[in-house]
Amino acid sequence: MQIVLASNNAKKLAELGALFAPLGVALVAQGQLGVAEADEPHITFIENALAKARHAAAATGLAAIADDSGLCVDALGGQPGVQSAVFAPAPPGTWPDREARRAAQDAANNTLLLQRLHGVADRRAAFVCALVALRAADDPEPLVAFGRWDGEILGAPAGSGGFGYDPLMHIPSLGDTVAALPATLKNARSHRALAAAQMTALMRQAWRL
Repeated sequence: MQIVLASNNAKKLAELGALFAPLGVALVAQGQLGVAEADEPHITFIENALAKARHAAAATGLAAIADDSGLCVDALGGQPGVQSAVFAPAPPGTWPDREARRAAQDAANNTLLLQRLHGVADRRAAFVCALVALRAADDPEPLVAFGRWDGEILGAPAGSGGFGYDPLMHIPSLGDTVAALPATLKNARSHRALAAAQMTALMRQAWRL
């Protein structure tokens, strides 16, 4: 079964593709099918994920899955939240490709987060992921799963893997930042892994995969 992923993020495609591999489904990024990214006007992860899934399903005629995820920092009242990917103003410059531009945006986001938390003692935060799956754009029974991965924000980046806020997010129970974890461990413990495990069970039950 082919399912369109409502994202053009190559790293997210690889991560979610591995998580859903046990279902025997093939995820294809919407960009590979000529689908532009959807608007994300909502203030909650679940609402944005649903909007993205409906957009991808309507444009392709395929089943669709979308995630909306981000970092919620206690001391910032849950910010950056749904604005995690664009927390900082877009950095100036011309980039050779999408991934290079995304890496520059990630660096700007991390810098702004550290500025906002300068002198703040409470560094508690959580990576949050909402997953929505639809059989079609008008599916009256969207499947919804949710994952939360608790940690704390360091004062400086550490680790070279991952993306986004991974270099700043320290997981006390694992003794390292998300960016320093092996991909296999991250995929087993992350907010997306938790949401994907729930979603896998839901899809097996409701979609009989």
